[in-house]
Amino acid sequence: MTKLLWELERDGRTGMKIPERDVPEYSLVGNLPGAMLRKSPNGLPQVSEPQVVRHFVELSTKNHHVDKGFYPLGSCTMKYNPKLTERIACLAGFTGLHPHTPDEYAQGALKLMRDMGKLLCNIAGLDAITLQPSAGAHGEFTGLLTIRKYHESKGNLRKKVVIPDSSHGTNPASIVFSGWQPVEIKSGPDGRIDIVELEPHLDNDLAALMVTNPNTLGIFESDIKKVAELLHSVDAQLYMDGANMNALLGIARPGDFGVDALHYNLHKTFSTPHGGGGPGSGPVAVKEHLAPYLPKPIVVEKSGKFTKLILDYDTPDSLGMLQAFAGAFGVIVKAYTYLLLMGAEGIRRVGEDAVLNSNYLCALLKDKYDLPYDVTPMHEFVLSGEFLKKHGIKTLDIAKRLLDFGFHAPTIYFPLIVHEALMVEPTENETKETLDEFAEVMLKILKEAQTAPDKLREAPTNTPVRRLDELEANKNPILTWR
Repeated sequence: MTKLLWELERDGRTGMKIPERDVPEYSLVGNLPGAMLRKSPNGLPQVSEPQVVRHFVELSTKNHHVDKGFYPLGSCTMKYNPKLTERIACLAGFTGLHPHTPDEYAQGALKLMRDMGKLLCNIAGLDAITLQPSAGAHGEFTGLLTIRKYHESKGNLRKKVVIPDSSHGTNPASIVFSGWQPVEIKSGPDGRIDIVELEPHLDNDLAALMVTNPNTLGIFESDIKKVAELLHSVDAQLYMDGANMNALLGIARPGDFGVDALHYNLHKTFSTPHGGGGPGSGPVAVKEHLAPYLPKPIVVEKSGKFTKLILDYDTPDSLGMLQAFAGAFGVIVKAYTYLLLMGAEGIRRVGEDAVLNSNYLCALLKDKYDLPYDVTPMHEFVLSGEFLKKHGIKTLDIAKRLLDFGFHAPTIYFPLIVHEALMVEPTENETKETLDEFAEVMLKILKEAQTAPDKLREAPTNTPVRRLDELEANKNPILTWR
């Protein structure tokens, strides 16, 4: 069991020496309100540098991450992060750039942001972009607020936004926070949007439809152009959740099949670190008619004696600012580096290989596990473990058992339209050998479920932490040691 740093500490032990002060001592007493002054020691552990380094290295080996092993987390595109992008983002010219730096001294950063926006617009087939949103859900919120401003300019705020039952879980919340009512429609038997279900909602109260394409079943919405035409016939907008853009890169452009607004997840599609609460970035690209309503500031060229780039805050129709400054700049740098590394040909190869890997793995598993929607998938597919209930086994048990073999579990119990769902996304990074090994383990677990189910119910058995009481952990989490 790894000890906490506080359990290793000894009074007076230190890992560094603070240099002598070269400025006069300044007393905070009398210069800050008393409530802001510390009344007790700060409680930081007193440990040496080797203890700190060994502690965190040991923890890193116990945690599962994309550098350590396969991470087939469906709908989240947990792909390997190239280390070159980290080195570029750590250049002093980027890390030392203060957000209040005058535009004339930040031309390199502004050019990077301007060029990144152009690349993302080109990939999506859209016309304008904001880099400001912090992540995917923030991007959804931004896109919907942009659409809201558009309807406001027309004098009709409208009342509802339609979502398919295969939509991402954050979509309903984004709709409510944007001031609208979410209306769910049932998917057809092929897992796609059912036009018959959509048609009754095509009226002047409909603001937009939110779609993920490919959807959360990994199925491409083949009627998407028809859907867009129906929406546009009542001036409703088509918003696309770009969490699954990894399947489309260089192959299809959402703007070409009628999408009006789309958010990217740079921390998914463009291989920047993902998970642990951040950092994230969720740029929103839109068609030209929505461009005036995007958040400010935007990067524009200003003519004069010399043409320069500026952050333009003078956008009167803008919905305003969604956070301080211009967005998660470090993440944008990493994603821009990734795009330059890959080039147009490489980006298309990403989409092709992601789809190929998914179909190969699906073919290995679908005859043994249940594939409720037996449609050729894109970058991910959704199996069901419901048939194992007769052995007393749940999808959760499969997920826990996978940990014993060194694999992270797929997304489970989502989407909700598949009972006991196992949502698998291999990404383009994984080799055939890794996919074969994962499939072999999944089939071994299936055999155990049928012949030795207790192995699954007791799993995991060789991880640093065994199976927890998840309900108790959620109701009464222990967040501090002392």
